[in-house]
Amino acid sequence: MMKEITIDELKPGMYVQGIVEQRGNMKIKSQGKVTKRAIISQLRKQGILKLLIDPSKEFTPEAEEQDPTPEPEQPLSEEPPEETEEKVAFDEEISQAKKLHDQGKNIQKRMLNSVAKGLPVDLKMPKEFSEQLVGSIDRNPNALMCLTKIREKDSYLLEHSLNVAVLLARFAKYLDMEEEEVQELALAGFLHDIGKIKIPDNILHKPGRLTDFEMNIMRDHVYYGVVTLEEMGLPEHIVRTMAEHHERLDGYGYPDGLRGDEISLYGRMIAIVDTYDAITADRVYKAGMPSQKAMKILLGDSPKMYDMELVQKFVKCVGIYPVGSLIMLDNGHIGMVVKQNEELPTKPVVKIFYSSRNKAFLPIKDVNLKTGQLKIDKGVTPSEFGLDFNRFFQERIAI
Repeated sequence: MMKEITIDELKPGMYVQGIVEQRGNMKIKSQGKVTKRAIISQLRKQGILKLLIDPSKEFTPEAEEQDPTPEPEQPLSEEPPEETEEKVAFDEEISQAKKLHDQGKNIQKRMLNSVAKGLPVDLKMPKEFSEQLVGSIDRNPNALMCLTKIREKDSYLLEHSLNVAVLLARFAKYLDMEEEEVQELALAGFLHDIGKIKIPDNILHKPGRLTDFEMNIMRDHVYYGVVTLEEMGLPEHIVRTMAEHHERLDGYGYPDGLRGDEISLYGRMIAIVDTYDAITADRVYKAGMPSQKAMKILLGDSPKMYDMELVQKFVKCVGIYPVGSLIMLDNGHIGMVVKQNEELPTKPVVKIFYSSRNKAFLPIKDVNLKTGQLKIDKGVTPSEFGLDFNRFFQERIAI
């Protein structure tokens, strides 16, 4: 006789006959032996909630397949496996990533112009770009992540969707998702705000709080986006991901006011990433907040609005001092974070380039803070020192 159990009850030695309940859109094998705890951990990441097991097929796992460590009381807190080394050095990948980033903005511009004029949008173009984006992250995840911090105030709509694509792909990689899922999330992020081109400019770029009437109009960008993506022929689950980027777990999101498990795993992920990038972005009418402030907001709004477990993993994915952010060291030198030390999150690898005490640029040098010689004093912004960091980055780093 088959038995229905929750994911918390699943143990090595059981035989899964089928999936009863899951959140998200992941394609997974529906039956088979559970030989080790790593399989259970993977099922959790894929959003499995309830399963059907066949007690008559229970078995004793082979000794070498058993995990000698005791199973934690809350397996959901397990972290993804430690990342492999970068295939390409940051300094080698950054110029290619910069070209890819510029290409992404150009593709965004062309797509938005087509949608504004009521012309069809060729799916091949954003799909191929998303694959190239994931390829860059495979070679060195820090290069494109760094570029999400290089912004122009008048290019928010173009850069935001591109950044969400990069951050979503990076997050999916961190969660050890399948390559196809990483590419699907990158594509969903790249297209998630395409409907905004249908919103009047006086509302879209209003330098202040929107009225209730204006907010209702703004919310229509999700509807326009759904229509556009359906016309492009995207699979239903990718359209759904885009449609859910403003949904919140408490049911006070839009457009459908979905609650809890009504929101897919992809939808929960894109909601977190979209909010994070929007908070940290410089706009014509406001300066972006530091990454640390954005993370604090996300954590404060969880689990009411956002999935707490996913937020915690996203914070760990991007780091306390995210790649691309600027920091001041205790010797007054300013640098850009180029790589995380996952085991020492407050001691990343930093590319030093400026002295705040001498108000002068320095020879660029990489410093690994885990050596303990220098410490981070605080996170900073270019405007605090009158730095045109975008220009400096393009002329001295992304070359």
